[in-house]
Amino acid sequence: MTFQFGSLFEQIPKELPDELVQSLCSSEQVRIERIVSRGQASPDGCWYDQEQSEFVLLVSGSAGLRIEGHDDILVLKPGDYLNIEAHLKHRVEWTAAECDTVWLAVHY
Repeated sequence: MTFQFGSLFEQIPKELPDELVQSLCSSEQVRIERIVSRGQASPDGCWYDQEQSEFVLLVSGSAGLRIEGHDDILVLKPGDYLNIEAHLKHRVEWTAAECDTVWLAVHY
């Protein structure tokens, strides 16, 4: 038997020109990722339309998400989560630029 141990806050580069996406573990049905953002957002006009549902937990920092068909931007702070059904279009409008925004994303 094996196990994996780590911290969501370790090994974050000092320079982060692009969002950092790392797979922590996966199976045929589930993929768990750590995402680190520092001021990044979805490109203009880009909407995510994913084949799988996604559960997202904001661990640190802050972010604004837009869900297609909803006028308001959802502002997430540490501890907030969002469950996004497959094919529900969404985008990241902004993430905090002054600190690391760390996400835990579960694709299922």
